Amino acid sequence: MAVRERVPWVLHVDLDQFIAAVEVARRPELRGKPVVVGGTGDPAERAVVATASYEAREFGIRSGMPLRTAAKRCPDAIFLATDAPAYQEVSDRVMATLREFPVVVEVLGWDEAFLGVTTDDPEALAADIRREVTEETGLSCSVGIGDNKLRAKLATGFAKPAGIFRLVQDNWWDVMAERPTDALWGIGTKTTKKLAEAGYHTVLELAGADAADLAARFGPKLGPWYRILAGGIGDAEVTATPYIARSRSRETTFQQNLTDPEAMATEVAALAKRVSQDVADEGRPAARVAVKVRFAPFQTHTHSVTLPARTSDPAEIEKAALAVLDMFDLGRPVRLLGVRAEFLSSAERSVSP
Repeated sequence: MAVRERVPWVLHVDLDQFIAAVEVARRPELRGKPVVVGGTGDPAERAVVATASYEAREFGIRSGMPLRTAAKRCPDAIFLATDAPAYQEVSDRVMATLREFPVVVEVLGWDEAFLGVTTDDPEALAADIRREVTEETGLSCSVGIGDNKLRAKLATGFAKPAGIFRLVQDNWWDVMAERPTDALWGIGTKTTKKLAEAGYHTVLELAGADAADLAARFGPKLGPWYRILAGGIGDAEVTATPYIARSRSRETTFQQNLTDPEAMATEVAALAKRVSQDVADEGRPAARVAVKVRFAPFQTHTHSVTLPARTSDPAEIEKAALAVLDMFDLGRPVRLLGVRAEFLSSAERSVSP
């Protein structure tokens, strides 16, 4: 009888339709119905979808979509207001459940975490985790198994909903070779379009790209990194450091479009004050300030600046936010404004004076 070898694995645990699932758990009568969570729960107001149940997704409803559009696609959908404290409480319970296993838990957010573990049967462990999470919280999760974080994260997509999937070096090309480049974690729609224009349509094509060509097109660091990504190469180290927010942000969606630049500046200044308080509560100074502007009907743009020195001073953060606002052409109606203060990453802090 063959003896299985105990080897290190990375598991990615992702809660299925997390926010919608929490709401359904609180209101069992919603089970099996199209549920959309976002804003105050009023689809007549300007807000976007935070999440949608699988039943709602069948109508083409996706996160980030305006609630009004969601209501048009599914008039019978049940719209609910977001309840961040409730989601945080459930998330904490899930992460506590994961920590009961002999694994290292690296929290990524409310609804996902990487697990580092040495085992001879990762599928059995994944099944135990799925069962325990459901028993403790009533929620369902999917588990991706990989030999690094990238592959584990992508594997979860194949596992959903409520399944388990293994993606490692041995089956990487069988699974990923002919998929479009946006199937890779870290490559979005805009980059996919640029890659296609350069002649790289699939993961296999990108993996075989000339590194110098990619560097010339996308930059000396980012270009070659895309090629590495396409090969499924990534970090395999899972750390148990607590999840630390990379930024703090506030935004406002206006029920009536703003057309006066002075009114926009007033709103940005007010948002900057709120963000400054969040920064102070966080206990870490901000290193960058960004402003998001969503023009009517739904075009979103973001600009940012690096601060001369890290600061928690509300006046400095407000000054920076207003300076960033000046980078926009404000000759069009605006439906949303946001301000974000970004902190230094651990890597940046290690080299910062």
